[in-house]
Amino acid sequence: MKITLHATPDITPRPLIAEVILETGALLNIDRADVKPKGGEVVIDVPEDECERVVAAFKKRGATITCLKQPIIKDDDECINCGACISVCPTGVISFMDDWSVQMDLDKCVQCGACVTMCPHGALTVGK
Repeated sequence: MKITLHATPDITPRPLIAEVILETGALLNIDRADVKPKGGEVVIDVPEDECERVVAAFKKRGATITCLKQPIIKDDDECINCGACISVCPTGVISFMDDWSVQMDLDKCVQCGACVTMCPHGALTVGK
């Protein structure tokens, strides 16, 4: 499961992710990070069976966490299956099926938003 850690100025100076790994023993993978002194966000891949404990550990330290149930949302009525999104996806989330329709493997998504920006029809949005 993917979660987003919303970093605020009061928690960015601390080794928050390291503290949570040491406390829970969970193996976390940072998929994407954009953190500056004034805050930002980190998308973290958490093992499904550890997610509840990891989220609780972050919250105990004052962090705001959002669970990413669907990182990218595709509007099938708006999508024309042009494939513009495929070329910009850094993790290979999007591909063509045999019938040339676009498919998505959302487990790979790091929510970078490149596909959303590239889509000429606005058929993709970043999930919350």
